[in-house]
Amino acid sequence: MAEKGEVDGAVTSVLIVDDAPAVRDGLRRLVSNLPGVREVSLASSGEEALARYSVERPDLVLLDVRMPGMSGLECARRLLHTDPSVRIVMLTAGDDPQAVATAVANGAAGYISKDATKLEMGLAIHHVGAVNRPHSAPVVEFHLSERETQVLDGMSRGLSNGEIGRELYLSEDTIKTHARRLFRKLHAADRAQAVAVGLRAGLIN
Repeated sequence: MAEKGEVDGAVTSVLIVDDAPAVRDGLRRLVSNLPGVREVSLASSGEEALARYSVERPDLVLLDVRMPGMSGLECARRLLHTDPSVRIVMLTAGDDPQAVATAVANGAAGYISKDATKLEMGLAIHHVGAVNRPHSAPVVEFHLSERETQVLDGMSRGLSNGEIGRELYLSEDTIKTHARRLFRKLHAADRAQAVAVGLRAGLIN
């Protein structure tokens, strides 16, 4: 058996956490066939994931965002509290920018769709293995206007541009203008990334 960290930063052992047996088995077959991966273990709940991680200490945890009981977000929070160096990639079945942004803001390395191809999964795991996440990110200050902060807060609650506009008594076009500006200031490509940056920087709660 390979020693943990045999290759600096390399991912050789993976823990897959998902409450659906078919999803777990499909991901196990996919991940097991990736170059460099030598051990794959499975957990069906957040509680089981915490127990397995404490014993196995895998290089990477693939963690379902939405699970009954302990959610993937809560499981990620507890894993990171236990071991700040743990590498977590969230598994998502659809567009869930708030959950993804929260997980990334709280320390997850990223996210990937459950129906990712072997190539996509391989690239994601290679990327996570190639970059050792620092225990603490440098503090970066962002200066948003009050309106931009309000728009970002609306995004974090999953509101559409039209809904944010109605809440702030502004037109949808005005909201889009504020959104473009805050994306530029936060160096964000989309809503999920903007919310993640905003949460991490303490701009929104």
